Amino acid sequence: MKAKQVHDMTDNELEAKLVELKSELFNLRFSHATHQLTNPMQLKSTKRDIARIKTVLSARKAKQA
Repeated sequence: MKAKQVHDMTDNELEAKLVELKSELFNLRFSHATHQLTNPMQLKSTKRDIARIKTVLSARKAKQA
């Protein structure tokens, strides 16, 4: 997910996407632990997407306050 895409989303969409990515990260970690994960780079990209979303949400909240 690109940073531009994250900035274009609304707060509600970002929160929904955050929940989705967190559950995906859980599943990826579980697959990695059982040695069934084919592409370990998915873990890294999912973590980065979560960080991007959290950064945009916190910046928007700071801007409102």
